[in-house]
Amino acid sequence: MTERPASSTAPTVGSPLRTLIVGAQMLFVAFGSLVLVPLLTGLDPNVALFTAGLGTLVFHAVTRNSVPVFLASSFAFIAPIQGSVASFGVSATLGGLLAAGLVYVVISQIVRLKGTVWLHYLLPPVVVGPVIMVIGLALAPVAVDMATGGTSDAIGYGRAMVLSMASLLVTLVLAVFGRGLIRLIPILGGIATGYALAALMGVVDYTPVKEAAWLALPEFVTPSFHWAAVLFMIPVAIAPAVEHIGDMIAIGSVTRRNYLEKPGLHRTLLGDGLATSVAALFGGPPNTTYSEVTGAVTLTRAFNPRIMVVTAVIAVLLSFLGKLGAVLQTIPGPVMGGIMTLLFGSIAVVGMNTLVRAGKPLTAPRNLVVVSLILVFGIGGMQLGGGQFTLQGVGLAALVGILLNAILPRAEEDE
Repeated sequence: MTERPASSTAPTVGSPLRTLIVGAQMLFVAFGSLVLVPLLTGLDPNVALFTAGLGTLVFHAVTRNSVPVFLASSFAFIAPIQGSVASFGVSATLGGLLAAGLVYVVISQIVRLKGTVWLHYLLPPVVVGPVIMVIGLALAPVAVDMATGGTSDAIGYGRAMVLSMASLLVTLVLAVFGRGLIRLIPILGGIATGYALAALMGVVDYTPVKEAAWLALPEFVTPSFHWAAVLFMIPVAIAPAVEHIGDMIAIGSVTRRNYLEKPGLHRTLLGDGLATSVAALFGGPPNTTYSEVTGAVTLTRAFNPRIMVVTAVIAVLLSFLGKLGAVLQTIPGPVMGGIMTLLFGSIAVVGMNTLVRAGKPLTAPRNLVVVSLILVFGIGGMQLGGGQFTLQGVGLAALVGILLNAILPRAEEDE
């Protein structure tokens, strides 16, 4: 990939009004996915808005405002956050997420010193692929439980199925048949449809909206450090860190620039890691670059990174609208459950695609062992240790995969 002069790829921003409109549009594209993570994990959506904006500003400061990306809630952490919150509580989970962000920082410095060859050797597709699949499938029963009304006392099975399947259907239609910007907001469209249908059914409780103030500080949460939560969360950072390379290549292919060289992968990884740790300090979910925003950049040709800075500032300002967060928290569980059934499955497919693109025979003894044990340990509920040093779920699966990949002899074609 060759780098072209800025004049050929990055049109001027234009008037302040145009910059504001384009920046707001980018946030609109990302909004549905941005608030989905906190709504599914029990975190505050207003805090997620605040930390998405703040994290994006941190990223652009580190990368010298050179990459047109917006950072927000990472889907890869949904299942691990849900599991960690259930086991260790919100505060300890945030401590684990802060540590996960520091893993990015460490990786970024090794990349700066050693390049990326070691990363591909340590984390080949035969490890990364099934770990991503575990992230998507480990809590699939939770999605089904929410979709069928198992988590909603006031909504029975029949109504729950209508709400979840309607939300799912609209999301599918927009994702498959939508055109232009409409195709970039399938989650937002599905949630809006489900919410409207729930309102018609009379199952939406508006009490939190009435009680919320128009302007209010987001409910920030301070992280605490619990060894078990840290050990549980740190390995989860591995797969998103590897995916980060793909994100940078994707946006680079749109703008025709090589961001792996300038500002450099070490800087983009550092920015992503610091953004994630800063988000955890305030009680927000981990940050990552958004494919929806990359799609919007492709359509609008808004290549100037300053537009994303405007988007970040708008996100921070919106986080102080108390009633906005209250409205988001009134979305019924089955609506979110319908979205989750597709989301978790999609994450698993990304992992499967990672294996397929690698072109390695999965029935070869070495690959069979690595993939099988990652999947069974991660999805089956295997755990090692006890008390504060329990290792389970995605963390255990990733560790097992890395160790097996390092210990087992490699086939000639893998060398």
